[in-house]
Amino acid sequence: MKQNDNDYLFILAKHEDIKEGKTTDIYFYRTLKILEEEKLADTVVHAEITISSLPRGYPWGVFGGLRDVAKLFEGVPVDIDAFPEGSVIYKSDFYGIREPVMTIRGPYGKFVIYETPLLGFLCVGSGIASKAARIRKAAGNDVLIVSFGARRTHPAISPFNAFYAYIGGCDAVSCVLGAEKFLGMKPVGTMPHSLMIIYSVLKGDHAEAWKAFDRIMPSEVPRIILCDTYLDEVAEAIRAVEKVGSDRIWGFRLDTPSSRRGKFEDIVREVIWELKARGYDGKIFVSGGIDENTIPELVKAGVSGFGVGSSIANARIVDFAMDIVAIRHEGRWVPCAKRGKFSGVKKVYRCPSCLVDVIRLESEPAPMCPKCGGKMENMLKPLIRNGKIVAEFSKPNETRRYVLEQLEKLELDKKPWD
Repeated sequence: MKQNDNDYLFILAKHEDIKEGKTTDIYFYRTLKILEEEKLADTVVHAEITISSLPRGYPWGVFGGLRDVAKLFEGVPVDIDAFPEGSVIYKSDFYGIREPVMTIRGPYGKFVIYETPLLGFLCVGSGIASKAARIRKAAGNDVLIVSFGARRTHPAISPFNAFYAYIGGCDAVSCVLGAEKFLGMKPVGTMPHSLMIIYSVLKGDHAEAWKAFDRIMPSEVPRIILCDTYLDEVAEAIRAVEKVGSDRIWGFRLDTPSSRRGKFEDIVREVIWELKARGYDGKIFVSGGIDENTIPELVKAGVSGFGVGSSIANARIVDFAMDIVAIRHEGRWVPCAKRGKFSGVKKVYRCPSCLVDVIRLESEPAPMCPKCGGKMENMLKPLIRNGKIVAEFSKPNETRRYVLEQLEKLELDKKPWD
């Protein structure tokens, strides 16, 4: 079928579709029509974005997706305040009050159709960043974490996923576009089983694939040898050293299928021991079914790096909601909210030492930290003023560093005040 400029080659939204609000839920367009007909579209509201739920077992998350939200609202005549991207976020504060991570003030008719894409950016971006942060926390700072998630998500958003996997704590990503275009770094990967299989059939020995990789790849590409295609992992690792040379190999990747694993950490220990017994050295890099629950025992066994695909790419979203909590009427803010939400204009204060949060109404004085007694800082920073982006986003590596600094003060399975 002949394509023309108006056709969609794939089932996905174009940039202009998102920017024009065409990916929104239909009831927002119906709401806008009613408000316009009734001359109420210019009603000035104060809306806030809060967490309805974190993924099960998460006491905290990491805020992601804000960069695209800023671009979405650029030119829309509203004011937006938000947590800095990469901030740790909670569903509720020290006293159990639901936390706003972002607020929007302005004529409701000007931004009603953007609620859906706004929440989509935040839900997915925060979900990816939060999962990556949990994996980083479980692994510690000295273990290499590479996001292998490009093949486990829709290709249209694989760069987005790669970006927030890196922000959340991964050291590198395999997605070419995500790495080169949006992170300004080189993509990282090893070698696929398909390479071994082709060389096994056409060259009579899959070890020839290892040698070809070493011969053809640039010197800056680490020689991480895939050691589980046909033989026992120990046998393949020893054979790789003999065929390629121990001085050429950075490490050995084990991607053992689940039907052959038994205790994966024991396989790792055996490979390390048998290489060492023969005077060989090399780092162990593992992939396949890796998440924060499996990582600690593998690190203890001696793993130096992980390739993490499905658990990051398919991370559960952080479930955000947007609600009007105040309306401007006769020169003042009138508190209003649906059941289950807290009305009024609020501020979120955080202790920079403890990462403890406290919510206060805008009219109330700033609190002191209920845990350490220290001074608390306002977390809702200016992002948009009358449609202009006023915040400066840090470079990805700086935002990642901010995440890692916070992780040092957190435990994996509880909030700082639990």
